Order: sequence, then C-alpha cells, then structure tokens
Amino acid sequence: MLNAMREREAGRTALRGDCERCFGLCCVALPFARSADFAVTKDAGTPCRNLREDSRCGIHTRLRQEGFTGCTVYDCFGAGQQVSQVTFGGQDWRTGPPGHARRMFDVFPVVRHLHELLWYLTEALELPAARPVHADLRRLLAETRRLTEGTPGELAALDLAAHRQRVNVLLLRSSELARAGTRGKKKNRRNADLMGARLKGADLRGADLRGACLIAADLTGADLRGADLIGADLRDADLTDADLTGAFFLTQPQLTAARGSAGTRLPASLGRPVHWTAGP
Repeated sequence: MLNAMREREAGRTALRGDCERCFGLCCVALPFARSADFAVTKDAGTPCRNLREDSRCGIHTRLRQEGFTGCTVYDCFGAGQQVSQVTFGGQDWRTGPPGHARRMFDVFPVVRHLHELLWYLTEALELPAARPVHADLRRLLAETRRLTEGTPGELAALDLAAHRQRVNVLLLRSSELARAGTRGKKKNRRNADLMGARLKGADLRGADLRGACLIAADLTGADLRGADLIGADLRDADLTDADLTGAFFLTQPQLTAARGSAGTRLPASLGRPVHWTAGP
C-alpha cells in the first residue's frame, strides 16, 4: 500500500509543469486572442512577445498586472518537459532541422491532453469506492503512459478523441461509485449553466458538476465535499470559505481561475493559489 502511494505521488510530480526543463512551448505553440485573459492576440506557432531567449517569461511576476491572467491559470500537466526532453530528446525548437519546430508544436497539445488524462486516472485510483474498476483504471493508466512515450509521428497520428472516450467511461463509473456513498440527495448539475448563480452556503455534497458553467458563481461557504468537478468552468467563481475537501477531478488550473480565501478548504493534492491571499 505504501509503495503504491509513493508511486502515485511520483506520478503526480511528473504531471506538474517544470518550466526549467521546457523550451517555452506553451508560449509558442498555443494561440490566444485579446480578451480579459490576454492583452494581445497571438497565432499558434508564433512566440509570445514576452518570451525570452532563455525560454523564460519576461513578465512572469507581473502577468496579472500586464493583462495576461490566462497565462497564470494555464497548466501543461508536465507535457512541456515531456515533449522537450523525451519526445524530442532535448532539442530546442529554435535550433532543430527544417520542420522540427512545427512537429513540436503539433505534438505538444496531444501530450498535454494525455497528461491531463493521466492526472484524472491517477486520482480515480485514489478513490476507495471505485475499487471495482481499479484494475481497468490501472490498465488504461499504463496504456496512456505508453502513448505519451510515442514518437512524434505516432503522437501526431493518435486518435485522441477515441482514447479520451475510453478514459471518460471509466472516470464516469468511478465518479458514480464515489458519490454513491454521499448521504442525502445528490444534485445532478452536469453541464448546467450556472453562470453567476447564487449558491452561497449551498449543500453540493456529492453533486455531479461535470462540465458545469460556474463562471462568476457565488459559492461562498458552499459544501462541495465529494463533488465531481471534472471540466467545470470556475473562472471568477467565488470559493471563499467553501469546502472542497474530498471533491475530485478538480485541477490546479480550475482553482487558479477562481477566487478564494485562506478559509477555503482544498483537496490535499492541490495548492492554494497565490493570488487568493496576495490580491489581484
């Protein structure tokens, strides 16, 4: 049991971005449009104007003040260092042969999606109630890991949608098993439009909030213990003093996009966003 826990924690560590081992791929490969999240528009494959030659961000400590909030909530789940150091053997997109950069940029989003699935599968294996599907989860976890180790050509040809669907079937079953033990009536808010909803102090224990739109929702003091939050949009949602302990399939980007406080209770695997206590 102890070895299994250590293995899962090591797996989680590999699924956290390590910018020191990446060539700034998220700052080049991905596009963004001028909006509340980004101060400018940038095309895919074009380096961000703030990217330095050493692959570091020139305004990292001032991103929110400079209008790049979207950068502060993004997480590659470790795909940056995987693509930079493993898939392409440590060769920078700036110095590779013709077509090298384009291949890196095409593969990066694929690996990012796979790493996000690894995060969810690892978490599902930590749900005791999901034990009936643990064997299937372990098999799919191992298969997904093998896919991340593929060549650039194999990754580019991968039917990602089909693989995600296979994973989602198991994650959904895991969620059903985990939430079945929650006492009381479990609310189904799957894919619900709850933008700006007044949910202060709401009892959302064991709720299905998969894919729910909770943008700017007031969740102050809400009880979200045991809730499924996979894919829920928490941008600018107020989680002040909310209880998220035991909530699952919640990711760091979702938390960072929300607002919270020192009184917000979080799952052990996630950290409290700096801006919750440091201000905007």
